Amino acid sequence: MVSSKISKLVLDKNGSFLGMEKGCFIVKDKHGEVERYPLFEKEIGEVILKSGNAVSTGVLASLGFWDIDVMILTQRGRPVAMLKSLDDDSHVKTRLCQYEAVKDDKGVYIAKQIVLSKMKGQNLLLSKHGFDLHDPKIADSVEKVTPNSIDKAQGKLVSIEGKYTQQYFRQILQLFPEKLRPESRKKFKAYDGINNIFNLAYEVLSWKVHRALIKAKLEPYLGFLHSVQFGKPSLVCDLQKLYRYLVDDFLIQYCQRLRRKDFTVKTESMSRKRKGKREYLNDLQTRDLMKQLYRYFESKVDVPRIRVGKRQTIETLVSEEALLLGKFLRDEWKTWIPRIAVL
Repeated sequence: MVSSKISKLVLDKNGSFLGMEKGCFIVKDKHGEVERYPLFEKEIGEVILKSGNAVSTGVLASLGFWDIDVMILTQRGRPVAMLKSLDDDSHVKTRLCQYEAVKDDKGVYIAKQIVLSKMKGQNLLLSKHGFDLHDPKIADSVEKVTPNSIDKAQGKLVSIEGKYTQQYFRQILQLFPEKLRPESRKKFKAYDGINNIFNLAYEVLSWKVHRALIKAKLEPYLGFLHSVQFGKPSLVCDLQKLYRYLVDDFLIQYCQRLRRKDFTVKTESMSRKRKGKREYLNDLQTRDLMKQLYRYFESKVDVPRIRVGKRQTIETLVSEEALLLGKFLRDEWKTWIPRIAVL
């Protein structure tokens, strides 16, 4: 499918080809039908390519030159790569300030703000559905964490965040269809379909945050709440916590119409000597989920933009927050308190 008259080109069926011809992006499907998108007449902000489709090198060069976001998905819709412009590594000062902040009180301050803001977002969703809010004493315990050691502060804050998030999921999982509802939230290699839907949606959010951090000239692998580990984009993990409650709200609504027949079971290797059955949305429903999720990121929330406007899309909010964090790290802003969108 290719979305038209919007800022995205989405190739999510097998056999499509994305090429260029006379200043136009052209999309040819497996039946030979062609759609044209003039590069300078329609604003293309993002291209999403799913495995099973093809793209010309000329298109990739143009996408890189015009700084158009490109996300590459597996057949199941999992984001695995992005196109990165060489200019994305400019503005070294921002990253130097980020490295320095990890060593001082500013890093602990940022980690605290992430934990507190995540709790605010979760409280909005809990309140929306009439559940118990987080104990106000949690915020007090966060404020009491001292910045004498970044490693110790991270450990304490992650522990606090993990405990209140468990309580949060115990409540919101009750909102999912009873026949599909898991007993608890499971991240890595989940067996049930609902948890795997969460994991897929969070991966899309993770890519949005990752791209926003790169555009803000920040280092995605150097976080403040999450420790530095090989292969772990710690700052991405940090900032996506601010917006997961929005994805949760979307999934609560989306999953109401799902039935057992919408899922498929696949046998996969769970470890070196063990295999297990894991449940996923079928291909048709996965395409629909991704389509609706992309549309959701383009919906507007009542958060003023940095320069002008009282509302902005969720996607723009993510990008702006990364820019504001960069300003705080460079001492261009005296404080950084993440903006939380009201549901």
